[in-house]
Amino acid sequence: MIEIIKTLTETYGPSGNEARIRKVIKGFVGKLADEIKVDALGNLIALRKGKGGGKKVMLAAHMDEIGIIVNHIDEKGFLRFSKVGGVSPRTLLGNRVEFENGVIGVIGAEKMEDKEKTPPLDKLFIDVGAEDKEHCPVKIGDIGVFTRPLVVQGERLIAKAFDDRIGCAILIQVMQELDEVPHDLYFVFTVQEEIGLRGAVTSTYGIAPQVAVAIDVTRTGDTPEAPKMAVSLGKGPAIKVKDARMLSHPGVREALIKAAVQAGVPYQLEVLEGGTTDAAAMQLSREGIPAGVVSIPCRYVHTPSEMVDFNDVKNAVKLLKSFLTSPLDW
Repeated sequence: MIEIIKTLTETYGPSGNEARIRKVIKGFVGKLADEIKVDALGNLIALRKGKGGGKKVMLAAHMDEIGIIVNHIDEKGFLRFSKVGGVSPRTLLGNRVEFENGVIGVIGAEKMEDKEKTPPLDKLFIDVGAEDKEHCPVKIGDIGVFTRPLVVQGERLIAKAFDDRIGCAILIQVMQELDEVPHDLYFVFTVQEEIGLRGAVTSTYGIAPQVAVAIDVTRTGDTPEAPKMAVSLGKGPAIKVKDARMLSHPGVREALIKAAVQAGVPYQLEVLEGGTTDAAAMQLSREGIPAGVVSIPCRYVHTPSEMVDFNDVKNAVKLLKSFLTSPLDW
């Protein structure tokens, strides 16, 4: 599974430009699905047909990652940019970004009177080593993403884009390990989550599932002076109770808890004050869909170096396998 995680996290794929990461994921799941398609917005949908008598279940993890988009190039070839998704200026200075064509840029800042203050976005620029505007190897509208290799340090994993390539890796692993189940399972790798849950909106409408579960990361409360939150690395996947835009369906939540207990895996309950997942869009589709979330605790979300615990990841796979083999009646 580590090789899957490495491949996914190191692949380029910002919101709105997911073609490369979609191709990689399709390579992993193509032979594991009974049917596979890409919808009009770009979501990758892999169907595993059940043996009958079950429900239509949708499992979603988003393919896209946060990034920056070039909006101006000055005469010296320096780039100005705006953000794609939840990028914070305090995570940017001195970091490298990679564009689709492989060009690497370094983020710099204009001189600031107050050197202790984080430069705002309009004071930052990207240096791609261009001599001037004419010879700049990127253009207006090109999107860059953080560039970092996966680091395996004991059970801790460090990489960019765990949000939400780790969710994608979990779904791939579930597909590889899962035996026949009664339910029709739609494994959906969504687009444009970071800019408004857009892929979840269209894919859920098209599938019309009876049950929906998102797999994504969540923040933790286990670092120095972190906001108080009852989620830590290494204590199991988190089953969401609430976030900023949704309350998990009680039936789905309790079924996930029961599945964790039956699988013998530790779990945590998550209340997230800020942020949300594809499940917020999924539950509001059509007449309403019972939806829940399995979250992977993640430190330093939306930075170039996110951190998760591999045991939490493996236990999430076990939890989902247990959930998907249960009757899902409530």
